[in-house]
Amino acid sequence: MATKIRLQRHGRKGYAYYHIVIADSRAPRDGRFIERIGSYNPNTDPATVDLNFERALYWVNVGAQPTDTTRHILSTEGVMLMKHLQGGVKKGAFDEATAQKKFEAWKADKTKALDAVSEKHNSEKALQNQARLDAEKAINKAKAAELAKKRTEALEAEAAAAAQELKNSKETEAAPAVEAEVEKPAAE
Repeated sequence: MATKIRLQRHGRKGYAYYHIVIADSRAPRDGRFIERIGSYNPNTDPATVDLNFERALYWVNVGAQPTDTTRHILSTEGVMLMKHLQGGVKKGAFDEATAQKKFEAWKADKTKALDAVSEKHNSEKALQNQARLDAEKAINKAKAAELAKKRTEALEAEAAAAAQELKNSKETEAAPAVEAEVEKPAAE
């Protein structure tokens, strides 16, 4: 029986996640499987991989063939490197302790690189948020200046209207007195 390490699709349309399974190569993609060894969620940033390392290593060592995507996942998790190192131990190139040291050094470098990428991503996000905040503050300042200008124009218009009304009322009070004086001589 030829076994494969492959992905089994789950989730809804547009939001798929996958179980990493050991299955017979003749079984359909979402059909029967022998063992589930992990999960892969590409929807998160970065993609989330939950893998039973020991079982994955066991199945790779007994001859299960991973698909292209699962081979990449197993490589990034270190399963393929550990298989390679175990092959070196079997051939006598180095001992088990050296192999374990090499694997731990690789794992430390990988963690360091992931932390650097994560830090860079977080700093870029913080810079984008700050730029967005500064742009919004500038827009709000411009809106406030425009609103203050409109208020000033409205107050000036009200003051001019009040002054015009006061002027008109003084003229109307003065006008009847002038008319009355003008009418008296005419009546004589």
